[in-house]
Amino acid sequence: MPNIKSAIKRVKTSEKRRALNASQKSALRTAVKNADQAIAGTDAAAAKAALVAATKKLDKAATKGLIHKNAAARKKSRLAKKLNALSAQA
Repeated sequence: MPNIKSAIKRVKTSEKRRALNASQKSALRTAVKNADQAIAGTDAAAAKAALVAATKKLDKAATKGLIHKNAAARKKSRLAKKLNALSAQA
């Protein structure tokens, strides 16, 4: 444990940020998983809504630096590609 006051504060803030980042990353993964499952289903409207929600989370995470912008773009692209394939079948 640090003795210096600024180092003590840094430990506290780092722990707070780590917890917040973990929470946001978990919510992001859940949104992407829900979109994937919705696309795997048959309801195109629900899949589109889930994709919009996942896209919003991915964009926000990339803006905040939680994930790299190219990773966000790649995930959005893959989800959109799956949704388009579902739409083409119907």
